[in-house]
Amino acid sequence: MALSNETRDKLKTVSTATLCTALYKRGLRNQFIQDVHPLDPLKPTMVGEAFTLRYMPAREDLNRLEVFRDRAHPQRKAIEDCPPGAVMVIDSRKDPRAASAGGILVTRLMVRGVAGIVTDGGFRDSAEIAGLAIPAYHTRPSAPTNLTLHQAIDIDVPIGCGDTPVFPGDVVVGDCDGVVVLPAHLADELATEAVEMTAFEDFVTEEVRNGRSILGLYPATEDQTLADFAAWRKVNGR
Repeated sequence: MALSNETRDKLKTVSTATLCTALYKRGLRNQFIQDVHPLDPLKPTMVGEAFTLRYMPAREDLNRLEVFRDRAHPQRKAIEDCPPGAVMVIDSRKDPRAASAGGILVTRLMVRGVAGIVTDGGFRDSAEIAGLAIPAYHTRPSAPTNLTLHQAIDIDVPIGCGDTPVFPGDVVVGDCDGVVVLPAHLADELATEAVEMTAFEDFVTEEVRNGRSILGLYPATEDQTLADFAAWRKVNGR
């Protein structure tokens, strides 16, 4: 099921933390990609369907610079095939010793309207990528070409990224904390629930800043809390 504009817009207003809690309620505990960080934590929230690229350990005789002359090379093909509005997710085997991609390739994704890029490896040209108008997430900067250690082997297939399973079409959300992967069939209900959770958490935050105890408030175990929340929503149009 394709990601609707309504769900995309909802997900842009909620945090990965809130989504992780909603996933946990459904028994899903391994959807947050570990050890992946935003190059620019001030970028707007990233939302898009996963388009994947998978690397395997490089075999030197098959991974020379000349492979890039092949227009069907999986890395090059992925850059040109990743749909606008999607998020490219790269399985770099949690190995940042060689770059998953660099500034030119990420710029091409940006120009093509791709919503973001995530790798459990590293990017070269990291300062340049941080300044682009596209959210990007990696483990750390890495200068060597991907060919040094990684061999691009397949695109748009199920992968692991930071030990998280990612299937093509899953919904990927990234913010200043990191990246969470939503199973495609749950995206609509998770977005709706997360918007409701965010409204309540905003109410709680305001109350705590005004000096209220969290006891009975968070979680809402007192009837007065629910009454106060209903009144707050009415006043704030939430």
